[in-house]
Amino acid sequence: MVERLFRRPTANIFIQVFRYILAGGVAYIIDYSSLIVCIEIFKVYYLTAAAAAFLLGLLTSYILNVVWVFDRKVFSNKYVETLIFAFIGGVGLILNQHFIWFFTENINLHYLFSKFFSTIIVFVWSFSARKYILFR
Repeated sequence: MVERLFRRPTANIFIQVFRYILAGGVAYIIDYSSLIVCIEIFKVYYLTAAAAAFLLGLLTSYILNVVWVFDRKVFSNKYVETLIFAFIGGVGLILNQHFIWFFTENINLHYLFSKFFSTIIVFVWSFSARKYILFR
C-alpha cells in the first residue's frame, strides 16, 4: 500500500489527489513561511510578499507535480507543458492576490487568515486545471 501511495506512477485519481495534497502541503509550507519571513522580518508590503511567496510555492509545486503526482502528460514538448503550467500558476497568482486583498481589506482579516482562505480557493483551481489540461 505504501509503495502504491508514494512510489509507483499512477493514473488513479484518488492517489493523485492524495499526492497532490501532500505536494501542495510542502508548497504551502514554503509559500506560507516565505510570506511570514518577508513581512515580519524584511517588512515587505503584504501583497508584494504574497506574490513572491506564491511564486516560490508554485516552483515547488511544479517540480513535485511533474516528478511525483501526475504520471500522464498531455504534451510531450516540455516547453509547452511549462508554459501551460506557468499560465495556470499565473491565474492562481491573480486569484491569490485578489482574495488576500479582498479578505484583508474588505473583511478585515489578518493577512495570514486571508492567505489561508485564498489557498483553499487557489488549490481547487490549480488541481482542476492541472489535472484536466496538463495531466489527463
